[in-house]
Amino acid sequence: MAVDSILSSPLGPPACEKDAKALQFIEEMTRNADSVQENVLAQILARNAQTEYLKSFNLDGATDRHTFKSKIPMVTYEDLQPLIQRIANGDRSPILSSHPVSEFLTSSGTSAGERKLMPTIKEELDRRQLLYSLLMPVMNLYVNGLDKGKGLYFLFIKSETKTPGGLLARPVLTSYYKSDHFKTRPHDPYNIYTSPNEAILCPDSFQSMYTQMLCGLYDRHQVLRVGAVFASGLLRAIRFLQLNWQQLADDIRAGSLNPKVTDPAIRECMTRILRPDPELADFIVTECSKDNWERIITRIWPNTKYLDVIVTGAMAQYIPTLDFYSGGLPKACTMYASSECYFGLNLNPMCKPSEVSYTIMPNMAYFEFLPHEPSSNSVEQARLVDLAEVEVGKEYELVITTYAGLYRYHVGDILRVTGYHNAAPQFQFVRRKNVLLSIDSDKTDEAELQSAVDSASEVLREYNTSVVEYTSYADTATIPGHYVVYWELLGSEAPGDGVVERCCLAMEEALNSVYRQCRVADGSIGALEIRVVRNGTFEELMDYAISRGASINQYKVPRCVSFTPIMELLDSRVVSAHFSPSLPHWGPQRRR
Repeated sequence: MAVDSILSSPLGPPACEKDAKALQFIEEMTRNADSVQENVLAQILARNAQTEYLKSFNLDGATDRHTFKSKIPMVTYEDLQPLIQRIANGDRSPILSSHPVSEFLTSSGTSAGERKLMPTIKEELDRRQLLYSLLMPVMNLYVNGLDKGKGLYFLFIKSETKTPGGLLARPVLTSYYKSDHFKTRPHDPYNIYTSPNEAILCPDSFQSMYTQMLCGLYDRHQVLRVGAVFASGLLRAIRFLQLNWQQLADDIRAGSLNPKVTDPAIRECMTRILRPDPELADFIVTECSKDNWERIITRIWPNTKYLDVIVTGAMAQYIPTLDFYSGGLPKACTMYASSECYFGLNLNPMCKPSEVSYTIMPNMAYFEFLPHEPSSNSVEQARLVDLAEVEVGKEYELVITTYAGLYRYHVGDILRVTGYHNAAPQFQFVRRKNVLLSIDSDKTDEAELQSAVDSASEVLREYNTSVVEYTSYADTATIPGHYVVYWELLGSEAPGDGVVERCCLAMEEALNSVYRQCRVADGSIGALEIRVVRNGTFEELMDYAISRGASINQYKVPRCVSFTPIMELLDSRVVSAHFSPSLPHWGPQRRR
């Protein structure tokens, strides 16, 4: 089987026959990327020809690229929202897809402050499962012996709601973890988790995390890889251990389970795992009571070969902290996916985070790419290019057409082409379009930040002051990270009596529902902070920018900063710091 060309792997041949078949599939798909794409588009258009959406563009049964590109427009979520709302309200006619919409996947992107609803169909679970099945065969080329131990993965479900028409609306990973594909997955020695399904599927985040950490501690010598979906999630687990190690050690010493864990399914399954282990309890107390937590991951789980977390895009800010806690273990970014579609995988998963490139699998959807010029404000005249036509070194915005009924849909991801594997391009994730601030799964853009500042400014009105200028950054030095907003106020000093604290909360109340869920339900974002700077600070900021070559005529205050000298300048001018005094409103509500 000709799989030797797949990668310049240090380990040579596939680990087993099952892996060989998976690697062969990757080879076939990437060698024939353009013809696979042509077939995918034809399948999507043929099966959905009678949908209300496609019929409105008079395709007349055509399934070729030329007709598709000439008649179907590029769209955003806002363009499709009226149709999606009809489906959510119970319209079961074939609006976007000929196959029934099985549920909605809630995107971490938002529209008018609420999560976007992405329609999906049952067979998409098979497509997602297919991509998952390719990850370990690739990893096994780089890391030996992963069938000799377990993975400690901190995986969680999130809240779900129902639309007025009765369809579930939930995040894509919650959908996957609750599916039979995950719950009744066949035994695979290369993919054994320390966490029982009952813990992963518990909706209470404390009980879920506590149980997963407890199981991971019991299996400390068997753990070969430690992971979470995002880097921020793994750091949250480390912080949880810092706060709860004493109770965990007590449970291990006695072979009992914390009474705060009340979930019946967890308590039942843990009877098969719990056992008194005073030696392990003593070890945990010794390690966790030390002031220095450097390399804590490898101290507690000494056989860990790598961390399996996403550290690209906004998650790159967590790399130094992960290195501190892990002693610089490799960080594997294995796949590239979103609520709209699963896209591809990293064929060199043990590379440095800065070198991560994802190979788009051409069977997943039909992919087009809008040339993106970072210096240009207009891409209206740009021609979309196909997967096989992209040029190395150039940046593109991803546009997708899916089996579930999205046609020429702007995903909002900016990608840079780094090379090709066979005939399939490889992309580096550059950033989400228009996103300013992100700590976890939240994505706050400039318009949302401005709206939040406007809301907070209402609080200041009665005190005869206002926000003269502002900027922001995502502070990840603490766990969890939090938003920091620098304010310069009209007048010589900030009003007292908790007024600016009220402004912090007003900003949080005005931010989108994903931010508020992370703050309230997940605890993955800390309280928003406003740092009031002295008068004239933003003029100094402009002077600094001009001294570095900026045009005085074109200078605009950056709404988000990360350049160290600018941060130092701002922090040296802070006269007072204020935090949100309470949690903003959030609750899983029925979709209207």
